[in-house]
Amino acid sequence: MSWISARRLNKLGMLNMNRRNVDYIGRYNERSSYPLVDNKLRTKLVVREYGVKTPELLQVVRQQHEISHFREIASELNGFAIKPAKGSGGKGITVISGRDGDEFIKGSGARESSEVLERHLSNILAGLYSLAGTPDVAIVESLVQCSPALAKYSFEGVPDIRIVVFQGYPVMAMLRLATKASDGKANLHQGAIGVGLNIGTGNSLNAVQFNRPAILHPDTGLALENIRIEDWETMLEMASRCYEATGLGYMGVDLVVDANEGPLLLELNARPGLAIQMANGCGLLPRLKHIESLKRLHFSPAERAQYAMTTFDQS
Repeated sequence: MSWISARRLNKLGMLNMNRRNVDYIGRYNERSSYPLVDNKLRTKLVVREYGVKTPELLQVVRQQHEISHFREIASELNGFAIKPAKGSGGKGITVISGRDGDEFIKGSGARESSEVLERHLSNILAGLYSLAGTPDVAIVESLVQCSPALAKYSFEGVPDIRIVVFQGYPVMAMLRLATKASDGKANLHQGAIGVGLNIGTGNSLNAVQFNRPAILHPDTGLALENIRIEDWETMLEMASRCYEATGLGYMGVDLVVDANEGPLLLELNARPGLAIQMANGCGLLPRLKHIESLKRLHFSPAERAQYAMTTFDQS
């Protein structure tokens, strides 16, 4: 990186990885809280106690003999998601969006038999997708029925909203839209689109793909400049509640908007990436420093969400 580009990034208040790791993750995140957010099952159970809704838990598979019960449960379902509790980066997640007789249809249109899905559950238990390759637990969740207002912008996959929360305050947010390049997954590194969101309103700001400006979705052809997220204040308050639930001072909160259930928590991340800054066209550092400078933190999640909406509004 040249001196000029470094100076420009500094002027924009961009948080770099080293500073994030030392000054924020290392300083504000207790190591004892990591197993909680690195385990989707534990996350679901603990946030529920703090009034944060998640997709309905249909089955927990902890041992091989429990896989036989999966077929009974799946026989009554048209759609569901199978996830490794300790998976990362979307690895090992299988989403079933429909069925045709004895075959299950994935979001991509591919068909799978019960035997294939049971084998997948067995692989999850063996730790094939877990963070350290250790034995894992499989969870079966209800299928998220994405809000039509957002679903139209994404290619196949369900769009999600990442909110960075610092000391319980939502400080920056983006919408992640799947593309053909990202294989229907909301993963920016694989080619998903990141749309910066105004904390004050939930309206779209800028959009990037592979860190380059994007005006239209490459697959849907829709403009990305006038997107508005439903139930925005509710989502910010949900994200804020995760601070009490986990004790993590710096984290990423991933939410979706379900057509029937409204905002739902997908997962938490104790080491959220920094691409959210590119999507917003501004850096995290000034906002983090502002929260650090507060003489007294607001007590309730609702108060913190409202304060963030007022303070970081970019209208």
